[in-house]
Amino acid sequence: MEENKRPSWSSYISFIIAAIGSAVGLGNIWRFPYVTGKYGGAVFLLTYLLIIVFICAIPLCLELALGKYFKKDTVTCYENISPKLKWFGLLNLITAILIPAFYFVVGGWIINYIWLFLTNNIPSDFSVYFSTLNSNPYVPCILTFLFLFIVAIFPFRGVNKGIEKANNFMMPTLAIALILLAAVALSLPGAREGLEFMFKPDFSKFSKELILTALGQALFTLSIGMGAMVTYGSYLNKEVNIKKSAYTLIFFDTLVSIIAGVMIFPVVFTYGIEPTAGASLAFISLPQIFLNMPFSIPCAILFFLLLFFAAVTSGISLMETSVACFIDNFKMTRKKSVVVLSLIIGCLSIPSALSFGVLENFKIMGKTIFDSLDFLTSTILLPFNTLLICIICGWFASNIVKEAFGEGKFAGLLKFLLRFVLPVVFTYALIVGL
Repeated sequence: MEENKRPSWSSYISFIIAAIGSAVGLGNIWRFPYVTGKYGGAVFLLTYLLIIVFICAIPLCLELALGKYFKKDTVTCYENISPKLKWFGLLNLITAILIPAFYFVVGGWIINYIWLFLTNNIPSDFSVYFSTLNSNPYVPCILTFLFLFIVAIFPFRGVNKGIEKANNFMMPTLAIALILLAAVALSLPGAREGLEFMFKPDFSKFSKELILTALGQALFTLSIGMGAMVTYGSYLNKEVNIKKSAYTLIFFDTLVSIIAGVMIFPVVFTYGIEPTAGASLAFISLPQIFLNMPFSIPCAILFFLLLFFAAVTSGISLMETSVACFIDNFKMTRKKSVVVLSLIIGCLSIPSALSFGVLENFKIMGKTIFDSLDFLTSTILLPFNTLLICIICGWFASNIVKEAFGEGKFAGLLKFLLRFVLPVVFTYALIVGL
């Protein structure tokens, strides 16, 4: 039973790097630039910053505090508040399993693109190539399983030998790659126009949909509502200041998103891509553009390695959330938990991997299986789980609130927002999303 003893971070810095690794993922480098482009650039960025600092920081503090206080997985933490709340913890577990079922498919695409550029086997038309890739009945599944295997290695090895070591290598590497690519982008002719689009607000583009998208982006990028931060918080030492840690995490996570935008928008405006190009930006538009850029092949490889590291570090936190639940609730060893979880995710990911080809005509309320899982988790489960933790902690777990916010005037403001503002915000987001 020694293997099931609760681990802890070897240092505070290791925790911060791992938490940043959980938060910094495809949501920052792939999704953030294209939603920023779709919703007007600077006005979206400004709205996003206000939401992430004054709204999403609160449930982030609560999740870290919940894990730190009870030193357990997300299911057991809710059960410790009240046995009737165990089902709410299970919703977090379900969310943490469903997200990899489509997220890891994207990880498989990234591996494929790294291989294309490393071997210089570059297609002439990436739009046709991407469609052909996903219409194959086997290749998308194999790529998804390969990405799943790579991610699973690190939780299998444990918190210190696996998760910490992975993040301690990947996050600095990711930061260097991001800065190098941003520097190349800023040397392009469209850099000034790109930066103006990102930092000069046009308030005529402000909308209700923009607010809801910014809220969803903030929740997704901070790993809120899926139990990841509860799990990482459960490995913290008692003396750690939760509020300070949460805002440190927010600062670095937001910084990565902004630098990602600085990397993308000069390219977009230099080569005449629509800023609203959407999710295809990373796999169709940008690869085609890389071929015309200075240092084309190295830049392309660096870009997809950047995406790969971001996807892996976030994937690790998602798997660790479920692994911790399996260990605490089913008394499994860590290694057995990882194997069982990998089999579950692998089976669930097959329909997602095939939803652009073999199963493209199978729709759920007009959406592919991939898009349905994205909608279910991002638009319904994440806001709903966040709403629950705000209500439960705000009104029925004052000990967790004190652990999360500490004392003082700012803590008083956060408590007021927690009780009276956030439940309204997340309820409204759920209603509109549905």
